[in-house]
Parts: sequence; structure tokens; C-alpha cells
Amino acid sequence: MLLIDALQEEAAQVQAPEASGVSLAWLLDERRGAPHFAMRRFTVAPGGYTPLHRHEWEHEVYILSGKGVLVTEEGDHPLEAESAVLVAPGEKHQFRCSGEEPLVFLCLVPNGPATERG
Repeated sequence: MLLIDALQEEAAQVQAPEASGVSLAWLLDERRGAPHFAMRRFTVAPGGYTPLHRHEWEHEVYILSGKGVLVTEEGDHPLEAESAVLVAPGEKHQFRCSGEEPLVFLCLVPNGPATERG
């Protein structure tokens, strides 16, 4: 078993040119002994956004705090604390902070290509 203080995990700015105001903290992953999934905490600053992208793995997202919008090809979907999202493989998506406070969420992805760090 591994128990961490998630709030003590250092977050790094996401360097993708298509992202703005996004930081990422790796909480649990293969490096810490998680055999199947990684848990990450994203913080999106007011007005910030993740890249608009798609990939071949799913992820599950749980909104901890803030307000935002999930941008998809089918339209925009409001997000707030206690929202849960399943992004299926191949779905184009983007998370945007639409409030005055940061949008903070957990994102779980399967180990493998989704967890490769450049």
C-alpha cells in the first residue's frame, strides 16, 4: 500500500503550445507501483485551457473545484465540482476554465502511451 499527501505533490506547468495556464501533478502511477492506471491532478487557471486533442485511450475525470467547460465535437458541456466525465478513446476534447477560480480535476488514464513523459 502507498499513501501520499496529494496536496504536497509538486505540479509542473504543461508545456504544450496548445495549452495555456495548465499545471499537472502526478499522484499515482507506475513509478509509484500502480500497475494499471495513473492518477493525475490538473489545475487550469482562469481563462486557461488544455489542448484540443484526441487519443486512443480513455480517461475518467472528476472535477474537484472550480467551473469549466468540456469542449467536444458535439458541443460544449458545463463542468463544476462533483461532475464526473468519461472521455472515450478517439473523442476530441478540451477542458477550459470558465470561472474566476482555477478549475481543478483528477484525471485517470491507463498506464502505457497515456503516461509516457517526454
